[in-house]
Amino acid sequence: MAEEVQKTAPEAPVTEEVVVVSGVPPAEKPPTEKEPPPAPEPEPEAPEKPVPAEEAIESEKPKPVVEEKISESVSFKEETNVVGDLPDPQKKALDELKQLIQEALNKHEFTAPPPPPPAKKEEKPAEAAPAAAEEDKPPALATEEESKTEVAVDAPAEELPKAEPEPETVTPPVETKEEEKVTPPPAEEAPAEPVVVVAEVVETVTVVDDDGAKTVEAIEETIVAVATSAPPAEEPAPATEEAPAEPKEEAEVPAPPPPPPEEVFIWGIPLLGDERSDVILLKFLRARDFKVKEAFSMIKNTVRWQKEFGLDALLEEDLGNDLDKVVFMHGFDKEGHPVCYNVYGEFQNKELYQNTFADEEKRLKFLRWRIQFLEKSIRKLDFSPSGICTIVQVSDLKNSPGPGKRELRQATNQALQLLQDNYPEFVAKQVFINVPWWYLAFNRMISPFLTHRTKSKFVFAGPSKSADTLFKYIAPEQVPVQYGGLSREGEQEFTTADPVTEVTIKPATKHTVEFPVSETCLLVWEVRVVGWDVCYGAEFTPSAEDGYTVIVQKARKITLADDPVICNSFKIGEPGKVVLTIDNQSSKKKKLLYRFKTKPCSD
Repeated sequence: MAEEVQKTAPEAPVTEEVVVVSGVPPAEKPPTEKEPPPAPEPEPEAPEKPVPAEEAIESEKPKPVVEEKISESVSFKEETNVVGDLPDPQKKALDELKQLIQEALNKHEFTAPPPPPPAKKEEKPAEAAPAAAEEDKPPALATEEESKTEVAVDAPAEELPKAEPEPETVTPPVETKEEEKVTPPPAEEAPAEPVVVVAEVVETVTVVDDDGAKTVEAIEETIVAVATSAPPAEEPAPATEEAPAEPKEEAEVPAPPPPPPEEVFIWGIPLLGDERSDVILLKFLRARDFKVKEAFSMIKNTVRWQKEFGLDALLEEDLGNDLDKVVFMHGFDKEGHPVCYNVYGEFQNKELYQNTFADEEKRLKFLRWRIQFLEKSIRKLDFSPSGICTIVQVSDLKNSPGPGKRELRQATNQALQLLQDNYPEFVAKQVFINVPWWYLAFNRMISPFLTHRTKSKFVFAGPSKSADTLFKYIAPEQVPVQYGGLSREGEQEFTTADPVTEVTIKPATKHTVEFPVSETCLLVWEVRVVGWDVCYGAEFTPSAEDGYTVIVQKARKITLADDPVICNSFKIGEPGKVVLTIDNQSSKKKKLLYRFKTKPCSD
């Protein structure tokens, strides 16, 4: 056995998990002992060495498969939304989901209120409560005479000796007693028959003495008591009479035509009947690993939540612009996804923090503002099968308040829960930049609870790597200036349509960039070194041998305190070239960004 363990050890990269699997649940050992019953001798040895070794071998066999899945999910790539390109199991799941949605639309299940099932459960005790109350009322309100008559109804066998001496002059009551003798066996029918018989007695005993009148009054009182205490005896009679009448009515009245299927829209797109609908349904299916029933339940919950939250009215609501610097859309990534930036450092402003999270009402307003912002962004997406229907999220954690701010944590968790439950598969990539050490430690703690699909979308970068990480997914001309790019607000010489060239400058090296020009023009350029701390200079060198070099920008050291982007222009009257020189004297490599263009001279 020792040799087998040694052979399997290199195959399993994580040996600690093997120990945990074999040692934690002792209750799992008896099943392993039951498997080899024909060999009685190894049974006592099983719990000591052989069983853990076998369990370790068995547990190690599937582990390479799990690791393969992890390695595959690391580089996440969006799946296709074209139905024809989907694998057969996914096509089948999509068709099944469409059938469930069509049935629900026909039955109007999306607009039907959800509380009926619990209401039925509450009706049963409600019906039992009044019944018990009615049973409790007669003994509390009954007089002595009523109690006597009630005993007669409950126990007719005792009435025979007591009732004979009272009505000596009246013969009809004897008949009623005989009838009572016949009626007592069914306990439920007994109270119904005395009501009819006593009515006849009242009519015949109108000329009786005072004593007789008293007995009649008592009987009349018992009639009321019995009538009030026996509603269930009256119910079965009409039930049996109406039972045959119901099918006659159904047969006579023609069935009304079924109502047309309801129309349900989500993010402005119908659930069925549109090619964009398939894109929406695939989002819910992927969020639930193509489990049709779970995806269907998620869709119903989302539609119900949208109505309860009042999204249609929320889109038109004015919630102010105080948080425009906290969350904003800016540019697109290299694949065309819109990019959303979340700047948590803005909450270092105490006034803004108090106005946003001070109490429950303000946190609810923040939540509504965040949902409104997301809804407006989603409505701009292209939900066609070949379109862009996801967003890249960039979260800047620089100067973030951290986990100590309870109000911010509560609001963030609440927002994340709503986004996870009602906005499936809308994030193409989640990039965290300027990540502090405590956040990385927190992420390691929660990482085991995240799915491989979710973790594959996460990217983390510290302060020194943030710009380079963004440039992997977003072109520099699309990245805002505050995050290392060249995109700025306002009118500029360059726009996001003008591409940027990236160059990596090695430590302690000098790099030159040349802009050749063959005609008279105005040359304009932008240059930036992320983090600067380098020397920068520019000069014009004519093509003619007897020409003179012109210094455009005297070489000087640029630091972080200077402008992040340097814009220069130079009017060229003869063929030549503009040469930029960047001298990196530091021990770190630098990222150089530049672009240029020519414009006709105004002269």
